[in-house]
Amino acid sequence: MLLDFGLVASGLVLLFIGGESLVRGSVAIAERLGLSKLIIGLVIVGFGTSTPELLVSVNAALGGSPEIALGNVVGSNIANILLIVGVSALILPITGWKRTAVREALVAGLVALALFGLVQGQAITTIEGAALLGVLCVYLLASYWLEKRETAANVFEQEAEEFEDIPIRRAWLAPILALGGIALLVFGADFLVDGAVSIARSFGVPDAVIGLSLVAVGTSLPELATAIVAAIRRHSDVVLGNVIGSNIFNVLAILGTTAVIQPIDISERFRVIDTPIMLAASCVFILLLFATKTIGRVWAALMLLTYAGYMAFLFGNGMAA
Repeated sequence: MLLDFGLVASGLVLLFIGGESLVRGSVAIAERLGLSKLIIGLVIVGFGTSTPELLVSVNAALGGSPEIALGNVVGSNIANILLIVGVSALILPITGWKRTAVREALVAGLVALALFGLVQGQAITTIEGAALLGVLCVYLLASYWLEKRETAANVFEQEAEEFEDIPIRRAWLAPILALGGIALLVFGADFLVDGAVSIARSFGVPDAVIGLSLVAVGTSLPELATAIVAAIRRHSDVVLGNVIGSNIFNVLAILGTTAVIQPIDISERFRVIDTPIMLAASCVFILLLFATKTIGRVWAALMLLTYAGYMAFLFGNGMAA
């Protein structure tokens, strides 16, 4: 048992360090290649901080734990809104976001709605996974096209700027950081899944609960670290871009890739509890961005209390099951 907890702790640390190394190395390489900040922020930073979710979900699906794979995506999206936005707004109220944040939040809401529809079946099939990846390609192309039409800075461009404060002056160091980050992520994902599955089965906690809680929060550490730094620096759009981009990538890229590699069976709880909670959190988030000008500490406290209640329900219900 002690070894299992050690695996989980080691996996979380490796995922955090690996995610940071991969993103910083990749951003440095992209800047030297002359890529736009939108593409850097949207594709490299957005996908880079979601790489832990990808590796953990694929690893879990291939290892015969599909509920951890799906729970990781759904749980990460819930944590991104309730936990990460809540913590960020508690540090400093989020205000002054641009209209592009509202637009991207609407996209994230539609993606959440699509996932709600997918979990009504018995499984997310290979064809459905390929369709999610196809939608991702359309989204990336549309984002690039909109960048050419708009002069205002995009939330994802500002997210990319968060990784420019520590420049990598030696050209050879960037690929080493990127490759090293990938290696750490691979080992971290393997440690985290193996330890979490073993602990879950030892205590009689369902795999879905572990995926929705421990694994989801663990793989969201890169997003949490980025959001805290952005909040301290008063970069509200970076906080929002970080959360919105991750939620979009989690469903379209992570779940899509996982389903293409290994179809994901769906248990009843995702139809009636967890995915509806994710969709409700997404809708409230959109309403906040659309109808208010500030996400203050009162809303932050409500988000964090809601997330704490959800975690208590998960483990209370899971232990009783």
